[in-house]
Amino acid sequence: MRDLRVLGLVAVMACASSARPVVTPAPRQQASADTAGYDVVIRNGRVLDGEGNPWIRADVGIRNGRFAKIGRITERGRTEIDASGKYVSPGWIDMMDQSGEVLLRNGLAINKLEEGVTTAIAGEGGTPVPAGRVASYFQQLERQGISINFGSYFSETQARVAVLGMSARKPTAPELEHMRAIMDTAMRGGAMGMTTALIYPPSSYTTTDELVEVAKAAAAYGGTYASHIRDEGKGLVGAVQEAIAIGERAGLPVEIFHLKAAYQPGWGVLMDSVRQTVDAARARGVDVAADMYVYTAGGTGLEATIPAWAHEGGTDSLKARLANPEIRARLKREITTGSPGWWNIIQASGGWDGIVLVNARNPENAKYEQKTITEIAREMGKDPADAAWDLVAQGHGRVMAIYHMMSESDIETALRFPWTSIGSDAGAVAQLGAPDESGLPHPRSFGNFPRVIARYVKQQHVLTLPEAIRKMTGWPATRMRLAHRGTIQVGNWADVTIFDYDSLEDRATYEHPMEFPTGIEWVLVNGVITIDHGRHTGAKAGQVLWGPGAAQPTGSLTYSVGRFRSPVSW
Repeated sequence: MRDLRVLGLVAVMACASSARPVVTPAPRQQASADTAGYDVVIRNGRVLDGEGNPWIRADVGIRNGRFAKIGRITERGRTEIDASGKYVSPGWIDMMDQSGEVLLRNGLAINKLEEGVTTAIAGEGGTPVPAGRVASYFQQLERQGISINFGSYFSETQARVAVLGMSARKPTAPELEHMRAIMDTAMRGGAMGMTTALIYPPSSYTTTDELVEVAKAAAAYGGTYASHIRDEGKGLVGAVQEAIAIGERAGLPVEIFHLKAAYQPGWGVLMDSVRQTVDAARARGVDVAADMYVYTAGGTGLEATIPAWAHEGGTDSLKARLANPEIRARLKREITTGSPGWWNIIQASGGWDGIVLVNARNPENAKYEQKTITEIAREMGKDPADAAWDLVAQGHGRVMAIYHMMSESDIETALRFPWTSIGSDAGAVAQLGAPDESGLPHPRSFGNFPRVIARYVKQQHVLTLPEAIRKMTGWPATRMRLAHRGTIQVGNWADVTIFDYDSLEDRATYEHPMEFPTGIEWVLVNGVITIDHGRHTGAKAGQVLWGPGAAQPTGSLTYSVGRFRSPVSW
């Protein structure tokens, strides 16, 4: 593993078991303040503008955090980067990040930046604070400093739990109004829109009508509805149709999180049906698109293998039901018969053979990690369902698993859709050598973005390089209405990823999921060098991306590293 060059790292990084040693950055070519025309000049690179155009040979001048000139630059920069033979791209945008909580404790986001990501949009599960504290949460990130640009949705589930707890019942009219008010508060606090994760209780207990009504509060401010949809397997098309209907009825754009066809009998068929469904909706004026990660295995809690009704009341209620032999027998039957409101992720994985335990959350069960549930059941002398659910019951926290349920051909098909972007479904790590906040060790945390190019441009020729860059830069910035981001244009914020095409490789695997990629040479965030020759500098130049309902700042904006307000705008 390469050594890590970091200035001012927090203590938790220094004590990480696999952290790379702190060393002083090598000197770059400097010019004096009197003679320098720019803060940074990137010279002789192959510049990809982020709009899908072929590269051009150009210098890029950066001043006060923004692109100041693209072309032939004769003036010197205070810092000069020789990008000869390298590609100069806008910084890559993670459309489905999970860093909302960890950035409060460690704003460096090292694994994100080391794979070229400069901007992350989080919030599948909402914000790590309630609606009334959303604005202060973002302000705290600004005060502490973050190394990436960051924005977040607020979850409808947060509003629901605040009113109904873990109950499965429908809200009354006054309760629904209370939920709308909570969403309104979150939007005024700076959330980008409303999210749902409809395979997980209590989100799975919601009706379409409830979601439409709460989404109207987000729509009033120009927010987006983003969803981990209700079914990613056999019922995929219907789940996409529901998401579209929510956006159409509530009057807001729709983002489908981590698009996949997780159902082996539907491989090669379902994904094209999704294309037809989305294209038809877009043709009639519905603003709908999707993001995706580029792996054939997903990852989530092992409790997802348990029908949804058993989760009502929360974790303690679930464990009590699992301890009841009669209820266990019913749950096992429902693996075969199905259960209302539950996506059968066991079926989607082709059975228990396709599910691998990766974090047991119990030292006594750690010996089973990296084994399939079938193998674990054999060692335990139990039925696979019993083995899985015993692991859930014995976990001190959320027991995590990898689910092998997608096909390479469907990934390639979805990548070709012009409206797909890239999202990791992974967060920044708090310390090197440990998984992200979810507790899920998955290679998408370290390799998702380089893999788009390394595998699907270089090896498989699914995308051209300019199109791959568009999907990771210009398109997601446009999609999220990010003001002055996503493309290399004069006046835009200078988020930049400079990479060596030939050496760019994702090295993270399912067996070794926390390996850094190669080939990412420099990353700049708002004009500040944050990755230098593949190593984090410790800079915290990231901005909070305030949502469309946030109160806008007054007065002129003064340049100050890590202290921007960069509002989302239409």
